[in-house]
Amino acid sequence: MRLTDIDQLFTPTAVAVFGASEQPTSIGGLVFRNLLAGGYKGQCYAVNPKYAQILDHPCYKHLSEIDKQIDLALIAIPADQVPAVLDQCGSYGVKAAVVYSAGFAERGEIGLALQERMVEAARRNRIRVMGPNCLGVIRPQHALNASVAEHLPRRGNVALVSQSGAICTAMIDWAESRGVGFSVVVSLGAAADVDFGDVLDYLALDPQTQCILLYVEGVRNARHFMSGLRAAARIKPVVVVKAGRHPAGTRAIKSHTGGFVGSAEVFRAVTERAGVVQVGNLEQLFAAAQVFGARRRLHGDRIAIITNGGGPGVLAADRAVELGLRLATLSDKTRQTLEQVLPDHWSHGNPIDIIGDATPERYRAALTACLADPEVDGVLCIFSPLVFADPLTAAQQVVEATRDSRKPVLACWMGGERVQEARTLLSQQNLPHFDSPETAIEALSFLAAHQRNQKLLMQSPAPLSYEDPPDVEGARLIIEGVMAEGRKVLGTVEAKAILAAFRIPTMQAILTRTPNEALMSAESLGLPVVMKISSPDLEHKSDVDGVRLNIDDAQSVRRTFTEILERARRLRPEARLDGVTVERMVATRAARELMIAVFRDKIFGPVIAFGAGGATFEILGDRALALPPLNAFIIETLIDHTRIARLMGAFQHMPPMNRVALARILQRVSEMVCELPEIIAMDINPLIGNDKEVIAVDVRIKVDYRPPQLPPYGHMAIHPYPSHLIECVQLPDGRDLIIRPIRPEDAEMEQAFVRGLSEQTKYFRFMQAIKELTPEMLVRFTQIDYDREMALIGVMKEGNAEIEVGVARYMGRPGGESCEFAIVVSDQHRNLGIGSRLMRSLMQNARSRGFRTMEGDVLAVNTRMLALVKSLGFRIENDPQDPALKRVIKVL
Repeated sequence: MRLTDIDQLFTPTAVAVFGASEQPTSIGGLVFRNLLAGGYKGQCYAVNPKYAQILDHPCYKHLSEIDKQIDLALIAIPADQVPAVLDQCGSYGVKAAVVYSAGFAERGEIGLALQERMVEAARRNRIRVMGPNCLGVIRPQHALNASVAEHLPRRGNVALVSQSGAICTAMIDWAESRGVGFSVVVSLGAAADVDFGDVLDYLALDPQTQCILLYVEGVRNARHFMSGLRAAARIKPVVVVKAGRHPAGTRAIKSHTGGFVGSAEVFRAVTERAGVVQVGNLEQLFAAAQVFGARRRLHGDRIAIITNGGGPGVLAADRAVELGLRLATLSDKTRQTLEQVLPDHWSHGNPIDIIGDATPERYRAALTACLADPEVDGVLCIFSPLVFADPLTAAQQVVEATRDSRKPVLACWMGGERVQEARTLLSQQNLPHFDSPETAIEALSFLAAHQRNQKLLMQSPAPLSYEDPPDVEGARLIIEGVMAEGRKVLGTVEAKAILAAFRIPTMQAILTRTPNEALMSAESLGLPVVMKISSPDLEHKSDVDGVRLNIDDAQSVRRTFTEILERARRLRPEARLDGVTVERMVATRAARELMIAVFRDKIFGPVIAFGAGGATFEILGDRALALPPLNAFIIETLIDHTRIARLMGAFQHMPPMNRVALARILQRVSEMVCELPEIIAMDINPLIGNDKEVIAVDVRIKVDYRPPQLPPYGHMAIHPYPSHLIECVQLPDGRDLIIRPIRPEDAEMEQAFVRGLSEQTKYFRFMQAIKELTPEMLVRFTQIDYDREMALIGVMKEGNAEIEVGVARYMGRPGGESCEFAIVVSDQHRNLGIGSRLMRSLMQNARSRGFRTMEGDVLAVNTRMLALVKSLGFRIENDPQDPALKRVIKVL
């Protein structure tokens, strides 16, 4: 399957530079010079009607004069001429372009209109365009410097993708001094066409890239961004620095790229759910480049600190505690070893102070002991240039001690000129090193965050739980009835009915319009009661003193009814008042006040918030965010991110709160968000929880019409596990075949399935000789994004276990109109109709997702597959570039 169509941006064999010039201040001239100076091995052509020759190379007036196929067009001409050049490129089969030109989005409405014309021209000609207003692309391994950065950086395994060209040049300069090399450097600019999602798809499978760094200002397509981010993060570490976290920065970004910024708090939740590490500034991004580029992972959060000075060790320990890292408790064996190799007056604990007169051999002995300790997950070695210290030899000993260990080891050689030679050695040996203990500890915390976030990435929740399913249709009818009346805010009774439809415990609320109605309702519910103002225009009832608690006699009920309405009319005369609701008073014994909210981020869609509730919520600001859908693991992580979680255990003679009931409500809220895209905001506050139950006391829900032709779950940034696609069919031999979407938990079964295929079947499927799936392939095949791809596996029961007998998958191609498929059935289960059944289900799903055509490549000698697709109505064509292949196409 072809996973990307932007390869020619990174591996072109022939490029044409439109706007090439000999002028020293010309962007086109600089790009052309950089290509030549970098030693690009492919063909390089200058295109500019003003010149006959540039830098001793012929210059062409038009692409038609070049008698070669051009893979990549580099365009540095006035903005209003770009669409015409793209049309010219399309006529001659160019498939990729980089537009350096400014004068688009940053010019306001006129520039945005011109940018739309450029994008239309690109799509019309099936050209993928990077830019405009970008630095370009650099591929050191191919000596390709298609950018305005003058120097080709050294080769390495770190990819940098940035919306800012200035950030790219700064990173390149920094990396040179640190000995860090790049696999790819990409400046997206305004990202009018090729965006983060496209580049991440490419880098996820790029063998030269081991770590990806992102500088993000704004995101245009949340689904595409999230999809690419999750795909890449499943295979290799991704580190993000986000600009525009505050209003001033946000305004600057809008004027800079025209990008959409969104909430910084939501973006943090996005990166955590995507398995990505977010850092706060460029210095931390540099640190992350080192630590992830070393290709060692932290499999826990217990660290050891080795130092020849007490002060630096204390600083490191303090920073570790602040960042949630734990100082490892050394095992008895490790302590005994250290007692033998260290002076009597060593610290006898962690941090391990090996004393100011520490020899290089002492560093090695202490580090070797820590790396052998199963209680230690990672180590920081700190060196202070004391009088008798030998920085270079100490660094050599540390390098030697780390060679046979997979645990991460970081170094902090403090000082300046005296330790420079040692730092150079550490760089040459690819051992991450830092100037201060605090920065080194931050780098270790990035490794720990990566490990934590990878667990969130692995989650694949379904939209609905199977236990006690909600009445989705009933809830939708209530919402439709409200909107039919021209209202967008549900009344208290209506909102609580929605909660009840999703099995969320709540206090019954009775809407009353007269004092006597209030009294009758109070008597039927049982005194004491709570009385609340009911109005679609009052976001917070407390603003008008509209909540009265513990009303315990008949006269007080009628008096309170009148007082609530009169005060509301006086304070908010413009507000519509429906009446007063009466509810039973909730017992507050051992109670905690909590809050669950739903809101729409303008980029990433619905977000679920949880935290401390009650009237003090906005002051305390104790909340954590998560993107739906949720499951048990995500919910527990969400709860533990809040300070109120510490009060849920037993304290001050209060029993622990019922967290199981709380988790069930959060799961139900997730289901509401998934199934009811009409809900744009919801506040359950307070949510009262004690040791026995958790009850929604008050709720406010805002709704709006769903966008027309919105696909299922199209309002969410993360597509839930499509459990509705699970089906059971009977095979001709009477056995049952379960067809369902693949899950991350199927990795072991998928590996066993591929391992059991015959050599011929493997070759027909992968078009190359393989023994089994690599770890990267296994992740890519089982942890999929259900929004843009699908993998349906056929499984059978053998005893209590499932065995995989076939799999069919497709991946959407850019543009959203076609998808590419692949299918394989085990050799032992042929001639049972499994392949045909899988393909029919796959085609039906692709059709429902809006794809118009399904395409695939089949080896010409694979007659069995060609017969299958022919029976399914596929058109079979010869591949014009490879006679060994057949191209098969089906109009869905």
